[in-house]
Amino acid sequence: MECPHLNSNVCITIDSSSFPHGSPSSWCCSVCRSNKSPWVCLTCLNVHCGRYVNAHAKQHYEDSQSQVTGGAGQKRCEEQEKNAQHLVCMDCSSYSLFCYRCDDFVVNDTKLGHVQKVREHLRSLDNSPLAVDRRTKRKLLESNSPTSKLLKDNGGASALSAMGLRNLGNTCFMNAILQSLSNIQQFSCYFMELPAVALRSGKTAGRRMYHTRSQGDTSVSLVEELRKTLCYLWQGGPTAFSPDSLFYVVWKIMPSFRGYQQQDAHEFMRYLLDHLHRELQGGLNGAKHPALPDEGKLPAAGGKCCINGSSTVVTSIFGGVLQNEVNCLICGTESRKFDPFLDLSLDIPSQFRHKRAKDQEPGPTCTLRDCLCSFTDLEELDQAELYMCHRCKKRQKSTKKFWVQKLPKVLCLHLKRFHWTSYLRNKVTTYVEFPLRGLDMRGYLLQPEEALPDRWLYDLVAVVVHHGSGVGSGHYTAYGKREGRWYHFNDSTVTLTEEETVVKAKAYILFYTERSDKTTPETDTRR
Repeated sequence: MECPHLNSNVCITIDSSSFPHGSPSSWCCSVCRSNKSPWVCLTCLNVHCGRYVNAHAKQHYEDSQSQVTGGAGQKRCEEQEKNAQHLVCMDCSSYSLFCYRCDDFVVNDTKLGHVQKVREHLRSLDNSPLAVDRRTKRKLLESNSPTSKLLKDNGGASALSAMGLRNLGNTCFMNAILQSLSNIQQFSCYFMELPAVALRSGKTAGRRMYHTRSQGDTSVSLVEELRKTLCYLWQGGPTAFSPDSLFYVVWKIMPSFRGYQQQDAHEFMRYLLDHLHRELQGGLNGAKHPALPDEGKLPAAGGKCCINGSSTVVTSIFGGVLQNEVNCLICGTESRKFDPFLDLSLDIPSQFRHKRAKDQEPGPTCTLRDCLCSFTDLEELDQAELYMCHRCKKRQKSTKKFWVQKLPKVLCLHLKRFHWTSYLRNKVTTYVEFPLRGLDMRGYLLQPEEALPDRWLYDLVAVVVHHGSGVGSGHYTAYGKREGRWYHFNDSTVTLTEEETVVKAKAYILFYTERSDKTTPETDTRR
């Protein structure tokens, strides 16, 4: 957005002695001395940590506001507020600008270009011989760490192909989903092979642009920003990528995800896929994206596998179809309905949710098969869900059962870990055992005999994990498989990990890819 507060907040004179020594990306917070996510105030040039660390940058702004409004006379108060508000700060790693009064990232500059001068100065400090020498020494120290040795033993070049994502302030929910999607090869390859979208013409053609209040919805493209992000993630590199441009677009087109509160990763994924699907259907400014072969065909009863119109890469990869059967228990009338899906939300069966005391023996382990069976088992609808029988012409007791009519290429399974109880939304912390290879979906198919051989077998490619007690708090990380190796993605930190670590995770979202004909026919015994 364009901020009106820059002229009164950006420091006019740039003096090297006013800045800390060393590389800006490694500057320490003046309060807690943390060097994670440093932000510099452009009014006083003090350095503080970001919201995701200890939020001292935001506290600095709030303290300055209380000093302005507390105790001083009205005239002096107005003068202080006009001259020094400490509203604007700059990220010392990505050089992004943020205004606390506007509560948004800033894209404009002062009339004399002071913001750009600060950026250039920070870049010069980051590229100084002293800063480069310190980074070199740090890399030498890190090369002797156990993780580094593990990377070397398993091929350093391949390990570097995985890149982290910077946390922009409680955006771990977005990072975990983006890393998971990037490891789904057929999905990420489609976007990376798309040509860049020209969002503007004339003098601004080819320039990186952001939305502003004055621009319409056609000024942003979710497809284009996702394409850029996936390209960066697959290029690899020693430093994390900052997805701020993509996050701006998310704020623009998904209002419920504005701000810096913790969000639900599954909800974000559904919104993201839905908006990608709609943009790919219509293109941007009338320009259509490459068409896909019509792979979503069903038997005559089912029609196409698509969500809201024609098929796109989203529905081609994630799209499946459920058959919903409802039977009236009074007259026996059967009703069938076909429901397209992009993911399946599975309850963790109630018998596995009970917490056991320390002196109690551990009960049976809940498996992914238990969750799938609970989803597809025949159930009797309760009084609140009575079926309107057309033959009886009134609501009657009935049973319901789901069958899978068509399996997707990528099977996304969401485990319902958050449940409302009274006024609280509690988390189900039950461990669910899941297979790394050979998830057999044949038993849930409506017509398994018509399925192609081995097309009901799935191998795990990514896992999203929620750490913490509630949906509005905690932290999200992801595990992803790339080039035969498993990685743990924790925002900007990426580490090589083992299969034994992955299977112990308390999964929230599981991504399985359909086994190809070339895959070794190996079935995991874990269910």
